[in-house]
Amino acid sequence: MYRSNTELYADASLREGVDYRRRFRRHGALDDDQAHSADSPTTIVIAMHGGGIEAGTSELCLAIAGYHPATLAPVDADAPLYDYWMFEGLRDSGNGDLHVTSTGCDDPQAESLCAGARYAVSLHGCTPAQAGLPDTGQAVLVGGLDVTLKAYLGQEFTAAGITALDGSADPGLAGVNPRNIVNRTLTGAGAQLELTTPLRRGMFGTNTRAQREQTTLPLFWTFVNATRAAVARRAAA
Repeated sequence: MYRSNTELYADASLREGVDYRRRFRRHGALDDDQAHSADSPTTIVIAMHGGGIEAGTSELCLAIAGYHPATLAPVDADAPLYDYWMFEGLRDSGNGDLHVTSTGCDDPQAESLCAGARYAVSLHGCTPAQAGLPDTGQAVLVGGLDVTLKAYLGQEFTAAGITALDGSADPGLAGVNPRNIVNRTLTGAGAQLELTTPLRRGMFGTNTRAQREQTTLPLFWTFVNATRAAVARRAAA
C-alpha cells in the first residue's frame, strides 16, 4: 500500500496504462464578465479505488457524473453533467497493492477538481463484515462531513429500497477526516459512500473489469438515480 499518489507514481516498477490508469473530466467554464463572477462547478464525483481495486466504483462514478460507463455518452441529454476523477487498478490480480487512502490522495487533478467544487461524492467498496452485516448483506454506508448531503443520500436510498447505514458508526469508514479528498471542497465537506461487496456484485450481470460496464443491471441504475437525486437536492438547497 502506498502512502500517497505521488509515492505510487514515483515507483519505477509500475507502468501507467499497464498497472493503473487515471481518468478525469473537467467541464469547461468561462468568466469574462466584469459585473459578476460565474458560478463555480457544482459537483465532483470520485472513484479513487476504481478498476480492480474496489470493483464497480469506476462504473458508478461515471454514471453518477452523467455518463454511460460503456460508451461515455451522456445518459440523459437534459440532465446535468458533473466533473469526475478516478484512479483504476488494471492488473489481473493484486490490485489491492495500489490502494492509496483517501487522506493520502494527492493527485494534482483530484485535488484541483475537489478544491473548485462545492459538493463531492466519493465511491468506495467495503465488506459486509466492515459494515457490521452478514456475508450476504447489501448496504451502503453514508459518511463524510456534508451533513445535508448525507441526509439527502440516506433518504433517497431508503426510498429506492436500498439499505443505507450511517457511516459515522465506524471510524474507519466515516469519511470525516478533513484531509479526506472528498472533504477538500470549497465547502470543506463531501459525502463518502461505502458499498458492500454484495451490493456492488448485484449491480452487474458479469462482474469483471472488462464486462461490468456492458452488463449493468437495474440495481445499478437505481443506485445511480438515487445518488443523483440527492446531489440535485443538495445543489438546490
